[in-house]
Amino acid sequence: MADRQVAQLGPGAACCGWNHCGRRLAAGAVDGSVSVYDSQPSPSSKWQAHEHAIVNVVWLPPDYGDAIACVCADGTLSLWEEVAEDDQLPTWRKCKVFEGGNSHILNVQFGLLLSSLKMVTAYSDGQVKVYELLDSLELDKWQLQAELQNITDPVSRNGKPACISASIAWSPRRGEGQQASFAVGFNSDSPYFNSCKIWEFEEAHQRWLPLIELGSTEDKGDRVHAIAWAPNIGRPYEIIAVATCKGIAVWHVGFNPASDGRLSTENVAVLPGHNGEVWQLEWDMGGMTLASTGGDGTVKLWQANLNGVWHGQAVLDCNGSHD
Repeated sequence: MADRQVAQLGPGAACCGWNHCGRRLAAGAVDGSVSVYDSQPSPSSKWQAHEHAIVNVVWLPPDYGDAIACVCADGTLSLWEEVAEDDQLPTWRKCKVFEGGNSHILNVQFGLLLSSLKMVTAYSDGQVKVYELLDSLELDKWQLQAELQNITDPVSRNGKPACISASIAWSPRRGEGQQASFAVGFNSDSPYFNSCKIWEFEEAHQRWLPLIELGSTEDKGDRVHAIAWAPNIGRPYEIIAVATCKGIAVWHVGFNPASDGRLSTENVAVLPGHNGEVWQLEWDMGGMTLASTGGDGTVKLWQANLNGVWHGQAVLDCNGSHD
C-alpha cells in the first residue's frame, strides 16, 4: 500500500488527536490556534482558541457531533463544536470554558455510558472532577457530579502535591448493567497521588469510589506518564497499560471480586518502553495491539503471542523507517 500524506503540521504544532473514526485530525499549536484536517495536507478549519499554547486536544464521542476539548497552558479548558448554517462553510463555535481556579487543568477525557456523557478533568493539585452533560443538544450545560483526590490515604497526611501532568482513561465497555469507571494517574512530587487508580460509579449511593490501585508495593509511587484501557471483545478480564519511568506495565483486572471484595489484578508484562519518557499509549479497536510514543521519536507496536507473552511487533521512527 502506498503511503499518503493526510496532514502537514507546522513547526508550532504542540499536540494532536484523531476523532473516533480516524478520519479527522485536530492539532493544537503553541500560539493558541487549533487546526482540523480532513485527510488533506492543509487544514479545512483553523481558528484562535486561546491566547496561550494548546497542550492537549480531545474529541468528544461521535454521538455528540463534531466537537473537541482544548486544554490550554494557562490551565483553562474550552469546548468547541462544528456548526454549519445554510450553505455556508462549517465553522467552530466555542460552547464552554472551564477555569482551573487556583490550580491548572492538566487533562480531560470523556466517557459515554448508555445515554449519559461524563467528563473527567485532572488538576495540578491532584484533584479530579467529574462532570455530567445535562442536555445532549447543549454542550454548554454541565453539572459537577463529584470532586475526588486520587489517593487512598487521608488528605491530611499527604498535603497537596505539585502535579506536572495527569493521565486518564475511561473504560470502553458500554451497555446495560455496566458501571461507569475510569483510571487516572499523576506525574507529581507525591507518590500517594501518582499511582494508577480505577474509580467506579456506585449507582446505589450515587457516588464515585476507588475500586483498585494498579502497582506493586515498590512501584506504587512511580510517576505515571500515560494510561490506556483496552477495548474488550469477549475477554473475562480487562487489560490496562500504564507507563512509568520503569517501562510500560500491562495489567489484567478480573471482573469478579475475591472474598475480600477486591478485584483480582495481575501484572502480566513490563515492556521496555522508550529511550526517554513515554508520551502516549493507544490500543487498537480489538484491544490486541498497543501503540506507544515516546521522547526518542519513535512509535512502537506491542502484541502478545498465543502463550500470552508480550513482545515488540514493529517500530516506526520519526524519519519514516520501519523495523
